[in-house]
Amino acid sequence: MPEIDDLPEVARVARDLIRFDTTNWGEGRARGEREAAEYVGAFLESLGLQPEYYEPIDRRTNLSARVPGRDPSLPALVLHGHLDVVPAVAEDWSVDPFAGVIRDGMLWGRGAVDMKDMDAMILTSVADLLRAGEQPARDLIVTFFADEENGGVEGSELVVRDRPEWFRGATEAISEVGGYSIPVAGQRAYLLQVGEKALVWLRLRARGTAGHGSRFHPDNAVTRLAEAVAALGRTSWPIALTDTTRQTIDGLAALCGGDPADPDAVADATGAASGFLKSTLRTTTNPTGLTAGYKHNVIPDAAVATIDVRTLPGREDEVLAEIQRIVGDDIVVDVSHRDIGLEVPFSGPLAEAMVAALGRHDPGVPVIPYLMGGGTDNKALAQLGIAGYGFAPLRLPADLDFTGMFHGVDERVPLDALVFGQQVLTDLIRDY
Repeated sequence: MPEIDDLPEVARVARDLIRFDTTNWGEGRARGEREAAEYVGAFLESLGLQPEYYEPIDRRTNLSARVPGRDPSLPALVLHGHLDVVPAVAEDWSVDPFAGVIRDGMLWGRGAVDMKDMDAMILTSVADLLRAGEQPARDLIVTFFADEENGGVEGSELVVRDRPEWFRGATEAISEVGGYSIPVAGQRAYLLQVGEKALVWLRLRARGTAGHGSRFHPDNAVTRLAEAVAALGRTSWPIALTDTTRQTIDGLAALCGGDPADPDAVADATGAASGFLKSTLRTTTNPTGLTAGYKHNVIPDAAVATIDVRTLPGREDEVLAEIQRIVGDDIVVDVSHRDIGLEVPFSGPLAEAMVAALGRHDPGVPVIPYLMGGGTDNKALAQLGIAGYGFAPLRLPADLDFTGMFHGVDERVPLDALVFGQQVLTDLIRDY
């Protein structure tokens, strides 16, 4: 294991970013990204760039800088990341989640995979070019957002609304989550993200009659809500393939010898990544929180549950109608946040350039497009007509449950994967 002072720059920068506690609890509760943004801004300034900051809400800091390209007639490319992270319960971790621990050849900490690793790759890839006196082929717009883990409500959505000039001339963007390797029946393959499911966050509300906890009381809001949550949480949504997920299943089936007519069985050939991939084939409706009551012997008159719904692009309205049918008319279904699903072609110069960059650094390994079950700030940029891809390239050990670490415990990334990703990304931006 290298000493900290001997770490590659990409690992040092990722470690430094992890040490800024940028926890985002959602709904406006966050520590804020300001200090992390100032660190990023100082790094960019050291390269001779002039970052601009935008903080529409106190401590929710966004920044952007433009790197001039060799050919200003080419459309600009956005490289973007987010600086916030989801909460981490320290008692559940084997390391301090905000210490940036180096152990077993890996960098541990909240944000190591989502997505301070990619933030560091963006910064150090740009640094590699500029310090060598080189320019990228086209203008790069390097942007870091606040509040992505809350759907970008206080981050990318406000930036796109209030600072659209930051993205002048851009037609494409690269961010998380794609370009990482997975095992497929003993072989390695890379997943390149060319789409995202739509996000719909719901609150289910049940009403009842308040009363003493000892009485016979059939009109109980908690019972009513619990029945609705259980019904929705146990719903098995059917597989419904899109153009992207058909390509995913066909590509995986060609590697594992599976039958594309059974997409779940094909996904099973990817081992630990199978759950992540199965979520891309169907709608998911996962209960994530319950709120009711204020004392053990008081029956409350209301109960609320939060539901994280992810639908295939364009299916939002029909899914909402089906959810209401499942939970029943006596449950109020409120939409607290809703965005769009995306699919962009796995073709064209940028897709070809990403595939070629991976091929130069890991020859002969196939690259398969996929639709991500989560969402990124590419959705906000889509409002400006910018097509977004997920390309945070990482060559990973076959036994590492990488997809399970998104929002998980003991989040970590191999140091050599960070170096690999930084080299691939540098290669890409030099000539695309």
